[in-house]
Amino acid sequence: MSAYISVELQRKIRTRFADCCAYCRTAEVLTATTFEFEHIVPRSAGGETVWENLCLACPNCNRYKADRQNIIDPITEQVVALFNPQIQVWKEHFSWNEDASMMVGFTDIGRATIAALKMNRSPLVRVRKMWVKLGEHPPKLE
Repeated sequence: MSAYISVELQRKIRTRFADCCAYCRTAEVLTATTFEFEHIVPRSAGGETVWENLCLACPNCNRYKADRQNIIDPITEQVVALFNPQIQVWKEHFSWNEDASMMVGFTDIGRATIAALKMNRSPLVRVRKMWVKLGEHPPKLE
C-alpha cells in the first residue's frame, strides 16, 4: 500500500479543507509550519491513501491523533470514534467560545476529539486570541 499522494489529490484536499486543519481549523497561513496530509483511518490499521481517507492536518493535531481512531469522551467516559472530517460536519460537533479562543464540543465526538488532540492547550488559546485581534480568526466554515 503506497502513501504517495498525487499533486492533484493534494490540491483537492487543500481546497476541500480551505488550507485549514480539518480538526482544529487553524489556518496554515497563520503558522510557521507546513500542514500534513493525514490518514483518517491510519495506514497501520489498513487505511488507504484515497480521497475519502485523507484530510489536511496541522502537525500538532496529526501528532496527538497518531494512530488512534477511538477515544474516551471526558464527560460520559464512553469510548467514541474520533471526528472524521471527510464524513462529518465540523460545525455539528464543534464551535468556538465567546472570544473564539477555545473550541467547544457539542457532541461526545466533539468533546473527545478536543481532549485527545489537546485543541485547547494554553499556547494555542493564547495565539488564537492574538489572531482574533488581527481579524484572522476564527476561519470561515464550509
